[in-house]
Amino acid sequence: MQKTQSFASRYMAMKRERFQHGLQTAKKNRGCYLFLAPYAVLFFTFFILPIATSIFYSFTYYNILEPARFIGLQNYVNLILQDEVFLTAIKNTFVIAVITGPVGYILSFLFAWFINELPKWLRAVAVVVFYAPSIAGAAFTVFSIIFRGDAYGWFNSILMEFGLIEAPRLWLTDPNYMMTILVIVILWMSMGTGFLSFVAGFQGIDKSMYEAGYVDGVRNRWQELYHITLPSMKPMLLFGAVMSITSAFNVSDVPRLLCGYPSTDYAARTVVTHLFDYGFSRFEMGYASAIATILFLVMILCKKAISAMLGRVGA
Repeated sequence: MQKTQSFASRYMAMKRERFQHGLQTAKKNRGCYLFLAPYAVLFFTFFILPIATSIFYSFTYYNILEPARFIGLQNYVNLILQDEVFLTAIKNTFVIAVITGPVGYILSFLFAWFINELPKWLRAVAVVVFYAPSIAGAAFTVFSIIFRGDAYGWFNSILMEFGLIEAPRLWLTDPNYMMTILVIVILWMSMGTGFLSFVAGFQGIDKSMYEAGYVDGVRNRWQELYHITLPSMKPMLLFGAVMSITSAFNVSDVPRLLCGYPSTDYAARTVVTHLFDYGFSRFEMGYASAIATILFLVMILCKKAISAMLGRVGA
């Protein structure tokens, strides 16, 4: 008994010492905390508070017009056991995420690697060319014309000219083709912020590390990539992975603008589109908050898994 009390007293003394040390450090660096305060306030107001509010409302029935009423896990039960459209949205979202996420991530890295070898002026032009699709609002108009569902659509016109089809296909309204078209468009537009972070990461690597690597036995570009480039770019790789996860799971605008809202037989429904439907069309905010909470948890788990994998890169 005395040993237990002695251990407890030592533990409490250690906790008090750590607290006092932390308090002294905070007082010493109070100027730094003052500079961080504006960002901290904005981060709490526009990130932490909305997430906490969404989690709270996910356990309620809330339609904006009436006060929120606590209903426990009913929203989650309805989502998983009764909402067939949500299950379709999950399947479509994971298909898009599994294909466009890793493929877009790898392509962004490879293109950034190739561009890094170009002369400075040509590299700047190439970055603009590869990054432009992710910010070009005209992309939706272009693909609407390409996959137009009549004989004037470019894709239909080419296939009919070569005799591959006899009549125009409704590419953007036929459930048999919707997801394939969406994956192609999303993959084409996947060169975003992650691509820019890779370009910046390549520029920030110390060139002397490559010289030291060749002295230590690095013999080709692939060994150089694995043993020097990738370990030096872990922060950029993680940032690009997070951005890739976010963009892959937050697909909404592309299905709504290309395939309609709602799409035929909900064939192009995604989780975010489902959330948009219940939150801004039906105003069932409690149900929409449950969808947002599930999506948030899935993205956190994927981020943890990717962080664990990247932690072994170059180890």
